[in-house]
Amino acid sequence: MKSSLKNFTLFAFGGLVYVIIEILFRGYSHWSMYLLGGICFLALGYINRFLSWETPLPLQMLIGGVIITVLELITGLIVNVHFGWDVWDYSAIPFNLYGQICLRSSIGWCFLSVVGIVLDDYLRYWVFGEEKPRYKIL
Repeated sequence: MKSSLKNFTLFAFGGLVYVIIEILFRGYSHWSMYLLGGICFLALGYINRFLSWETPLPLQMLIGGVIITVLELITGLIVNVHFGWDVWDYSAIPFNLYGQICLRSSIGWCFLSVVGIVLDDYLRYWVFGEEKPRYKIL
């Protein structure tokens, strides 16, 4: 039960932050982005749980960017292609795949993922009493 509450709290926090970031950068968001943001935040949080604290932060950023890009592709294929909700469209951006992901955004996700990774680690430390985060840069 405690683990479920922790995951729900982290999911809710990640979803809220994702929507706020979208509103700041695009001026609007969609409820499906709350769900995607929560899932992405949980996934970023598990990078240090499946790997180790010794995994260099740049590698964690790359893994985080790939995870978010894959989750965006899956979500885009569902909400934009299948349901036709047109939440986003990268068709006009070079190096896109089906208009759902693009290289520029994927690179951005790598850099933004470090914020999510560190934020998750410190929330787990401060709120849930987990191990204090430590990072290896190289």
